[in-house]
This record gives sequence, structure tokens and C-alpha cells, in this order.
Amino acid sequence: MEYLSLKSEKCSEFIWSQYRTSSVGTQAKTLDLIAIGEQQIIPLSSLKLLDDLRVYLLSLERTLATRTYLVLERPGPADICLFLAIYCSKNVSFAGFPNLLRWYKTIFAKFGSNLPTDPRMAQGAAIELSVDEKYNLITRNLEEVVGENEIKAILAERSVKIYWGKPHIAYFVPMSKIADFLRAGCEVQILFADLHACLDNMKAPWELINYRVEYYRECITGMLESIGVPLDKLSFVKGTDYQLSKEYTLDAYKLSTIVTEKDAKKAGAEVVKQSDSAPLSGLIYPGLQALDEEYLKVDVQFGGVDQRKIFMYARENLPKLGYAKRSHLMNPMVPGLTGTKMSSSEADSKIDLLDPPSAIKKKLKKAFCEEGNIENNGPLAFTKHVLFGCHGQFEVLRKEEWGGNKIYKDFQELEDDFKNKNVHPGDLKNSVGAAIDRLLAPIIKKFESEEMKTLAANAYPVEKVTKVKKEKKKHNIRPEGVEPKPKQKQQPKEAEPQKPADISRLLMKVGKITKCEKHPDADALYLEEIDCGEDKPRQVISGLVKFVPLEEMQDRMVVILCNLKPAKMRGILSEAMVMCASTPDKVEILCPPEGAVPGDIVTVAGFEGEPDAIIKPSSKKQVSAFEQVAPDLKTNDALEATYKGVTWEVKGKGAIKAQSLQNVQIK
Repeated sequence: MEYLSLKSEKCSEFIWSQYRTSSVGTQAKTLDLIAIGEQQIIPLSSLKLLDDLRVYLLSLERTLATRTYLVLERPGPADICLFLAIYCSKNVSFAGFPNLLRWYKTIFAKFGSNLPTDPRMAQGAAIELSVDEKYNLITRNLEEVVGENEIKAILAERSVKIYWGKPHIAYFVPMSKIADFLRAGCEVQILFADLHACLDNMKAPWELINYRVEYYRECITGMLESIGVPLDKLSFVKGTDYQLSKEYTLDAYKLSTIVTEKDAKKAGAEVVKQSDSAPLSGLIYPGLQALDEEYLKVDVQFGGVDQRKIFMYARENLPKLGYAKRSHLMNPMVPGLTGTKMSSSEADSKIDLLDPPSAIKKKLKKAFCEEGNIENNGPLAFTKHVLFGCHGQFEVLRKEEWGGNKIYKDFQELEDDFKNKNVHPGDLKNSVGAAIDRLLAPIIKKFESEEMKTLAANAYPVEKVTKVKKEKKKHNIRPEGVEPKPKQKQQPKEAEPQKPADISRLLMKVGKITKCEKHPDADALYLEEIDCGEDKPRQVISGLVKFVPLEEMQDRMVVILCNLKPAKMRGILSEAMVMCASTPDKVEILCPPEGAVPGDIVTVAGFEGEPDAIIKPSSKKQVSAFEQVAPDLKTNDALEATYKGVTWEVKGKGAIKAQSLQNVQIK
């Protein structure tokens, strides 16, 4: 029988080894799916019982709507055996089963090299997803979509053409969206922005650029292959292939006559490196990114929400050159493992593409993942934007005594369980680590070849530091007969008294906002002057634009933290912090009690003490006093601000309160 012969040939020992090392539940599911192929699809196709056959095909279609492969994160025995069962069953039609067809093409590309081409794969054009299904796939998990109607209009006529021009290959977050675009039938161009890299404060020297372009190409292809994405509509473009042409250069000059220095600087504020003596190239950068949309002939540009200003710059200025206004898709800024913004300069905040399991385990061990806390939770965010995006599900691995393994089909269910402390941080970290190991394994294997090792070494050469031995100096030799001076015993320094890590170290005062306006270089920030009973008002910057209208900020009474170290935010010094009750969707400024005046001190009973003169920022050696206290700053059922359940108050005047947010964090 053709099927049994092909099964013996295609299901190698390596494929079955994945099955043997998987959980009991995964093994059972694998055997059930193989049985469907052998005992249902092949016989029903042979007997031409097409209605019964469609029942099983529909079940597979539903499974593959949220997954790349049937069971595991890469092709396993269930995928290969079912693929071969369908291949050998010529009465199977893919009409009405787009996910099944996509999966079939993916498996054929990997394991069907010596098989005759299956003409049924050409059915794809007739059974594409609907416009709404494509749009939902393209826009899921995004922070913002600009030009929604234009995208839907194009989808109704043809495939959308998308480009991504900021390839950061150290993590998978954007790759899961690229995968969605390709699955939705979009034509995707990935721009290797070699010229941009040099303009942005010399991010990469010219001599390394060609090596890095090839390195990025291999990495991105490897990432998409590892999650089983069809690559027939993916192409790569190098910026200098067209950005040095006469036409492009002339348009760049034209654009420079339209925009002002202020507009160009504002457009690049979030993504171009800023300095006191910035090179002129940083002003050119946003204009080139805008022109790329026209010269790549795309409908949509994709990027992080940090590029929003460049996208709006492009929408405003391209029509002035006679070119069409494009749509834009923006990914959210996903927190890194440390809970802060994921950054290539902070090694522990991200997973590198070629990290071995030991390095991944070490980084996850340091990751911020407080029990029950879903805010700025790096491992949880990685699960949502990468693992669910790639596979449509996530398995929490844990011992039977703690509930055993559990497969989550929906991220919200996982987030709720973590918030309600039904999933322990240790189990989440271990499960994320295991999933990442499986995700990266094929890419690491690809880079084990000498050719790939050489390419990686050329793209990112490691500078060898040669230590220079110091010659011993022969001067200052003591003359003969001269006795050395007796050494004086040094008195040991008295150890500084350790202050308690509690709220007494925070200096909080009542203040009144006397002036408020938007930050000149950041749309999401307010610039305020706050009277807190001192010689002059304090200058404070707050990220409240999204949550509090400007008119509600004027002349408002607030509580401010006064002894944080002053820090610049977008070039302007901030001398305090406005305290707020906060959730991801809503933020409320805390309200002082009636009768409070600027300068009144906020206290917490039982935690009296001398506040720090300045709260030192966190470092590798020490966590700041504020960060130690912060987890216990919350509102209670009565809307009162509390520390460890004790109410904040202005003595003799009353409690500090939120407006409506109960039992939430204070920041």
C-alpha cells in the first residue's frame, strides 16, 4: 500500500523521538490523529463517502485555525501521517478548508521533495479567507491601526502589500505578526535598512552592513520556517538597491523643502538616537522611511507603536509630493523579561536568537514575574505576543501535586489564572523556557554549520582585548640604613545605620498644579508646574495625556513624591512624580482630603521616620527604596490609598483617596 510505504520512509527516528519525549496527553492526541488518517480519511475517500469525509476535514480545519501544526510546535508524526493519508486520498478536496490547505502546503514543502506535485494545492486561489477573516488576522494583537477602511478596500480587490523596515532579529515578537500577514495572503517585503542604520547615529559601520544583511536574511527565514509559515509571498529588499537612485534622491531633496527642522526632529524623537550635538542625518531619517512606502509600492507599513510619529509624518507629507497616503499597523511595545522596555542594549531583557537553553533559563530566572501581578510581566507578555501568536496555545508544565500540566487555548484564561494565583511564577517561567527552547532549536541547528558560524562572526565580530602587562617601576627604592615608617592602624569606619525599607523613606506632599501643557517633544506627556509649599514650584512631567484631559489638570490638587532623584524625560527635567491609582486601561490621580493645602505632608500611621534626602535609583547592587515599597502601595475597598493596608492621610484633615479604582496598584 502506497501510504504504508511513504509512512515508513518519511517518519524518521528523529520525528518519533519528539513523540516519545512528549507528555502522555500529547502522545494520546498524536495517536488519535494518526488513527483518523488511517481509519477514516483513507477508507472514506476510497469509498467516496464525501459527506462523512468532510466531517473529519472540518475538525482538522478548526484545529489549524489557531495552530501551525496539529500537536507539537514543529512537524510531528501526526502531521506527517495525516499529510500522507490526504496525499494518498485523491478524493479529498481542499475547497472550503483554507487552513488545512495552508498546513498541507507547509508539510509538502518540508517532506514532499521526492513526491510528484499535488495538483490540489492549486485550489488555494479559489478558497481564500474572507475579507473580514483576513483583516482580523492581519490586525489581531496590534496596538493601533491607521487607515482601516483603506486596508479593507484593498483586501476586497487583491492581496495587501506590506513592508517592515526595522528588522530586529533578537526576538520573535514582530515575527508572529509577519506570520499572520503571510497566512492572510499578504505580499510582505522586509526591508534591510542598511542606509538607515548608518544614518541613525552610525548604528552599524559600512564595512559590516553587507554581512549583517545576509545574517538578517538567514535569521528571519529561519524564524518563519521554525513556526511553519508559507514563504512564497515573502521577499527581501536592501535599502541601497533603490535609495541611491536619482529619483529617490530628488524626492528626498523635495521633502526637505516641505518639512521644518522641528517636524523632522519630532517625527524621529522615539526611534532616532538623541544627543546634545546630534548629527544632521537624524533629521533625514524619518523622510527616507516615509519615501520607502512609495518606492517599495506598498499599501501598508508595519512597525512598533514607537514609530507612530514617523508614520503620521509620512501620511501628512507624501501627498504633498503627489504620492498616495498609506495605512499603518502598529505592534504594542512589549515589555522585556526584566519588566522594562525590551532593548537590544539590555541583554537580560530579551531572548537572543541563538541563546542556548542554559542562557534562556538564566535570563528567565532573573525575569520580573511577581505572583498575581500581570503588569509589566515579561514572561506573560512573551507568552501572549509570541507563543500564542505562533502556536495558538500554550502548555503550563507542573507537577501532578500542583494540578498537573494544563493546555491553554486562550491567553485571557491564562492571564486570569495567573492573576488569581492559580499559576505559579516558577511554573510559568519553566513552561515559557521549555517553549522557547523548542522554538529556537531548529534555528540554532541551522547556525551550527561552519558557513553560518563564519557569517555570524563576520556580521558581529568580537573585539579581542589584549592586556598590556605593566612594567614594575624601580624608582623610590629605600636607601640603605633608612628604617621604614611604622604603619598607622586605620580606624574602621562606622557602618551607616540601615534604614527600614518602608514608606517612611518616601517624602510625599500635597501639591497644586498651577500650570499644565503638553510636552513639546512627546505627545503622551504633560509638563506641569506644581506648588508644593516650597520657595518655587516644582517642574513635573507625567504620562497622563491618554487618561486625564488637559482641562482637568489645571488647578488640580494632587499628591506628589518629592524625593525621587530628578531625571530628564524627553530632554526636560522632572523634579517629582504625581501619585496615581493605576490599571492598564485606567489611571486616576489621587485626591488629597478637603482642607489640605500645598506643602502638607502625607503620612502613614506606624511608619514614622526620616525620609531619604534623595531616593537613589536602582542599581545592580541595590534596589531603590521606592521599588521595595511599590508592591505594597494599593487602594482598598473604600478607595483609600494604603501601604500594607494602612491608610495614607494628612494629619487632622483626612485620607488620600482615588475616585473609583478599588484594590489597584498605586504608581
